Amino acid sequence: MTGKILVIRDGAIGDFILTLPAIRLLRQAFPDAQVDILGRYPIVRLVEERYYAEHTRSIDAAPLAGFFHSNAELDSTWCNYFAGFQKVLSYLHDPDETFVQNLRRAGVKEPIISGSPKIKPGLHAAYQLAQPLESLGLFLKDPAPCLFPSEADQRALCDLFILRGIRKQTPFIAVHPGSGGKYKNWPLSYWEDFCHWILQNFPQYSLFCVGGEADVSSIRHLFKRLHSSRLTFLENLPLPSLAALLSKAHAFVGHDTGVSHIAAAAGARCLLLYGPTDPKTWAPTSPCVRVLTSPTGIMEDLSIQTVLQAFDFL
Repeated sequence: MTGKILVIRDGAIGDFILTLPAIRLLRQAFPDAQVDILGRYPIVRLVEERYYAEHTRSIDAAPLAGFFHSNAELDSTWCNYFAGFQKVLSYLHDPDETFVQNLRRAGVKEPIISGSPKIKPGLHAAYQLAQPLESLGLFLKDPAPCLFPSEADQRALCDLFILRGIRKQTPFIAVHPGSGGKYKNWPLSYWEDFCHWILQNFPQYSLFCVGGEADVSSIRHLFKRLHSSRLTFLENLPLPSLAALLSKAHAFVGHDTGVSHIAAAAGARCLLLYGPTDPKTWAPTSPCVRVLTSPTGIMEDLSIQTVLQAFDFL
């Protein structure tokens, strides 16, 4: 098939990355088709011109608002854009099919394939997100997503290293001590002890502590208590640069977060700490990932000794 395919995927970083195996199915089945992705910026920039999509657009664009309301006036530019696609795969929460009906008003022909963004327990999220494609005869075999940082991403990372005075060839271990939900976080006192242990027992490695907007308090805590010339805090990196960074890590340690999904998809060896969420549904399935789960579901009950022993075998 030649032509154009549109994938509409709202949601956070982890939700988006868990959808990549389904998008890979489309790319493999229709290698000559142009694929666009409509989603959250800057998340979708992770894959623009990086195998999955030729182009991306923001689902938060103001002229798109009318498509979420019945009988609204639809922006002509967006109507022309949508009408150019031969297939649409949408993961929007659209219980009344308002958005789908407006796509048809805009000139989109069938098939418009709708997939639920809601993940149920019992089957890994990647398989659930690929199920809508079974209507096209496409069945997911490999649930592990991959990211492909570009040469431009690697150059941007090198520029960042130069700016920060970081030696380009320094081998490093990366940690992400936060998440969007405090209940998923390992206690900061444990992280402090863990980072001390890394710095003491792996002198050949630098330690990079990464974080985003949701991790300010965690980063500030560790910044005040950890002092080493081998420790660097990297906050709010552009997501393509973060993927390029984590693709070079000797190892990565984190929680049930989008950053952990980036690390696994970029090929880093990962030790991921889970508690209240089910790793059988949500954890990255890459063979480079090892998951530790709190015996009680409470992160405080995942002991520092258990994590140290697991890391030592990475």
